[in-house]
Amino acid sequence: MEMNATYTSLVAVGDSFTEGMSDRLPDGSYRGWADLLAARLAARTPDFRYANLAVRGKLIGQIVEEQVDLAAAMKADVVTLVGGLNDTLRPKVDMGRVRGLLTEAVEKLAPSCGQLVLMRSPGRNGPVMERFRPRMEELFGYVDELAARHGALVVDLYGAPALGDPRMWDVDRLHLTDEGHRRVAEAVWQALGLAAEDDWRTPLPPALPPGWMTRRLGDARFAREYLGPWIGRRLTGRSSGDGRPAKRPELLPYESNTTPERNTANAANVPDKPEKPHGTPQA
Repeated sequence: MEMNATYTSLVAVGDSFTEGMSDRLPDGSYRGWADLLAARLAARTPDFRYANLAVRGKLIGQIVEEQVDLAAAMKADVVTLVGGLNDTLRPKVDMGRVRGLLTEAVEKLAPSCGQLVLMRSPGRNGPVMERFRPRMEELFGYVDELAARHGALVVDLYGAPALGDPRMWDVDRLHLTDEGHRRVAEAVWQALGLAAEDDWRTPLPPALPPGWMTRRLGDARFAREYLGPWIGRRLTGRSSGDGRPAKRPELLPYESNTTPERNTANAANVPDKPEKPHGTPQA
């Protein structure tokens, strides 16, 4: 990778992880690592353009169907693709199908852009993580194979213990905090050959573990506000991404001194709840 390379455009493809949950802004919208990365790239490159097609709750088949062709047509300097982990967290999943869809996505995106970036997603440390670890690692094996075959970069977030720290995860136990997203943006920035601002792998300072009552109250809140509704959507075949548009569906100039506007189409009747995880809940 060329050091201090110049990039004039970025397109982000994926689900809630790339949409930016749970890095919430004061107006209730989400920022996230892709927006942070775009802001940094825009600050060093005049007329930088950015699109974020990611929508929470999307499985890899939906990402391929709804986002990949659009992203490929934009001919961006950099495209990021993170998908498939939601599929691995389903009770039943056809990993062969996931592999085929990831292959289709990479085969379309890699030749359409200057640099394709893939990721080994982070996972929140906890007992439930162990249940899904074999599928996750199988998925990441596919990612590594595809990257080697098509000249894509792989940002290994899964291998960073700091991002497994429960303090890096929001109260929903599914999505990174603002600090987690900042570190992901830094990781991608460095993978693109740009000068490091800090070491995104640095562990958080030691802290005393929460007491028994604090943990039980947190478990109760998690079950009531997040786990229960998530199970309900699974049973009824719904997703919090249903009917929700991408927040930046077009590859347009990005002003580095402003927050990207939220696409509010249909926002009034689409609940703003977390969806498919890019970490695993610790119940």
